[in-house]
Amino acid sequence: METNLLVQRLRAAGFAPESVVPATGGVVAMAALVTLDDGRRIFAKTLAGPSSDLFQVEAEGLHALVEMGGATTPEILLSTPELLVLEAVCPRRDDESFWEQTGRLLARVHTTTVGTRFGWHHDGWLGRLRQDNTWTDDGHRFFAERRILRWLSEPLVEAAFDTEDRNALERLCAALPDIVPEQPPVLNHGDLWTENILATATGEPVFIDPAVSCTWGESDLSMVWSANRPPESDRFFPAYAEIAPLHDGWQERMPVLHLRELLSIIAHDDDDWGAVAAVREVIAPFTRR
Repeated sequence: METNLLVQRLRAAGFAPESVVPATGGVVAMAALVTLDDGRRIFAKTLAGPSSDLFQVEAEGLHALVEMGGATTPEILLSTPELLVLEAVCPRRDDESFWEQTGRLLARVHTTTVGTRFGWHHDGWLGRLRQDNTWTDDGHRFFAERRILRWLSEPLVEAAFDTEDRNALERLCAALPDIVPEQPPVLNHGDLWTENILATATGEPVFIDPAVSCTWGESDLSMVWSANRPPESDRFFPAYAEIAPLHDGWQERMPVLHLRELLSIIAHDDDDWGAVAAVREVIAPFTRR
């Protein structure tokens, strides 16, 4: 039925779908790779539920990555509250050269967008839940309040952790100035796990599905570092460091910065990757039982 809804909305927008192959992996929209009757291929998303600013925010994030950071993203063919249509891109190749290109691309995004405030000019989305992007001048406060503690009030997160777990998360947040060195805010993709890195027809990296804001560059790195990724992606990090030198101890900080993603997974009822256990492992040094 959702495929039928997508086809109906594409036709109403002036597209002529010939075949539709549903995409997998999303938690919000019905998405599909669509071949049009003229042979062109597009990627389209629609919402089965109430319309929102979800697609507007995604399109704006794609624009920001290109216009501010010089990244490559799919061309936006249409964006409405009910429909997002993008040019179709290709699966990535998992070789060392590709991952080196990706590391350098992200480093250029980060080094060309250095700012002074953490946040964004409006809230966004991470999956189907709101991302709080309220501006602040303090990066440690921003990451603590907007990226970690923000999730504690979500019902599934409340159910997953006891009082001492939550206290440990708060202690970790209070210790962030001792864990994460001072860093300027830079434009972040915001959801840069491996499935959101694809390729152009000629093999260059393409970023999709952003959740942009201005925050520490290491936050983006933590997504690549901590996600299920191929061994060839080890080359991503030294290639990134060629352009954006990394602070000492950055590898040890990756699990801490990845807490935001783990808590989001739990809040979305998507604990297939052992997210609760992973959070408890990170906060163990701050737990008092």
